Amino acid sequence: MKRIALAAAFSLATTSAFAGNIAEPVMEPEVIAEETSSSAGAGILLPVLAIVLVAAAVAIAD
Repeated sequence: MKRIALAAAFSLATTSAFAGNIAEPVMEPEVIAEETSSSAGAGILLPVLAIVLVAAAVAIAD
Protein backbone atom coordinates (compact mmCIF):
# COMPACT_ATOMS: atom_id res chain seq x y z
CA MET A 1 0.00 0.00 0.00
CA LYS A 2 2.91 2.33 0.73
CA ARG A 3 4.33 1.69 -2.73
CA ILE A 4 1.07 2.68 -4.40
CA ALA A 5 0.89 5.88 -2.37
CA LEU A 6 4.54 6.66 -3.15
CA ALA A 7 4.01 5.99 -6.86
CA ALA A 8 0.95 8.25 -6.87
CA ALA A 9 2.88 11.02 -5.12
CA PHE A 10 5.75 10.79 -7.61
CA SER A 11 3.40 10.77 -10.60
CA LEU A 12 1.61 13.89 -9.34
CA ALA A 13 4.92 15.62 -8.67
CA THR A 14 6.30 14.86 -12.12
CA THR A 15 3.15 15.95 -13.98
CA SER A 16 3.17 19.32 -12.25
CA ALA A 17 6.89 19.69 -12.93
CA PHE A 18 6.35 19.29 -16.67
CA ALA A 19 3.16 21.36 -16.81
CA GLY A 20 4.91 24.68 -17.46
CA ASN A 21 6.65 25.87 -20.59
CA ILE A 22 9.41 28.44 -21.00
CA ALA A 23 8.32 29.43 -24.53
CA GLU A 24 6.69 32.80 -25.12
CA PRO A 25 2.88 32.65 -25.31
CA VAL A 26 1.49 32.91 -28.82
CA MET A 27 -1.42 35.26 -29.28
CA GLU A 28 -4.07 34.34 -31.83
CA PRO A 29 -4.82 37.03 -34.40
CA GLU A 30 -8.14 38.78 -33.84
CA VAL A 31 -10.74 37.85 -36.42
CA ILE A 32 -13.01 40.67 -37.47
CA ALA A 33 -16.22 39.60 -39.16
CA GLU A 34 -17.01 41.41 -42.36
CA GLU A 35 -20.54 42.51 -43.06
CA THR A 36 -21.79 41.16 -46.33
CA SER A 37 -24.42 42.86 -48.40
CA SER A 38 -27.17 40.30 -48.80
CA SER A 39 -30.88 40.72 -49.06
CA ALA A 40 -33.00 40.19 -45.96
CA GLY A 41 -35.14 37.58 -47.72
CA ALA A 42 -32.24 35.26 -48.50
CA GLY A 43 -32.57 33.49 -45.16
CA ILE A 44 -36.16 32.50 -45.82
CA LEU A 45 -35.62 31.25 -49.38
CA LEU A 46 -34.47 27.74 -48.45
CA PRO A 47 -37.31 26.92 -46.00
CA VAL A 48 -39.92 28.20 -48.48
CA LEU A 49 -38.37 26.11 -51.25
CA ALA A 50 -38.41 23.04 -48.98
CA ILE A 51 -42.12 23.57 -48.18
CA VAL A 52 -42.94 23.93 -51.89
CA LEU A 53 -41.06 20.71 -52.71
CA VAL A 54 -42.82 18.80 -49.92
CA ALA A 55 -46.19 20.12 -51.07
CA ALA A 56 -45.41 19.07 -54.65
CA ALA A 57 -44.41 15.59 -53.50
CA VAL A 58 -47.64 15.24 -51.52
CA ALA A 59 -49.69 16.42 -54.50
CA ILE A 60 -48.01 13.90 -56.80
CA ALA A 61 -48.46 11.06 -54.31
CA ASP A 62 -52.26 11.57 -54.17
